[in-house]
Amino acid sequence: MAHQAVHEAVRIDLGPVACDGDLGVPARPAGLVIFAHGSGSSRFSRRNRSVGSALEDAGFATLLLDLLTPEEALADEVTREYRFDIDLLGRRVVGASDWARARTDLHHLPLAFFGASTGAAAALIAAAERPELTRAVISRGGRPDLADDALPRVQAPTLLIVGGNDEPVIEMNRDAMRRMRAPVQLQIVPGATHLFEERGALEQVAALAADWCSRYLSAYPPEALDGIAPGELFDE
Repeated sequence: MAHQAVHEAVRIDLGPVACDGDLGVPARPAGLVIFAHGSGSSRFSRRNRSVGSALEDAGFATLLLDLLTPEEALADEVTREYRFDIDLLGRRVVGASDWARARTDLHHLPLAFFGASTGAAAALIAAAERPELTRAVISRGGRPDLADDALPRVQAPTLLIVGGNDEPVIEMNRDAMRRMRAPVQLQIVPGATHLFEERGALEQVAALAADWCSRYLSAYPPEALDGIAPGELFDE
């Protein structure tokens, strides 16, 4: 049965700047999924909002976050100076997780990060920086390779979803997997391109994300994963 979520516009203080977000909380949520959007995107991303809605229906709270301020986003449209500043984006996802832990209605929820495109690298950086809080990471058409030195420090089970026709990104994801020590799985959606615009492709992403969260976000404390070898969950 689908869970009806209550939505709230939030502003998150991230030190020198504040970023806007949309928080959706169903009754008795099993966990919180923080979304990190990709290059040139925002919390209004149609694709991530669709996945977020599916996760809310499955009983998970979601936070769709603008990683750039409105002024930065305008500048980035011209200069592209921020979209590949992965360290900056990662710090802001970390800040969003700290903000969630400070809220009395969210602090008890285990965390997952969902990243798209370059946002996947920011999500992995946040997972590496907050391993004690992070239960799962999900990437959609992501560039996890851009997380660089953070990759070996990620401890949470990580799902990498890539379109079957997005061949360069498939190889980038495989490269990232070789550098990770966490349990990691590569899931290829046949016939899908980078934006998953093909009929039924985004629905597959949403179903895979909801299943991953159901398996790891709410069901497993971190110690339950002790002894799982890196790559043990690998399955295309």
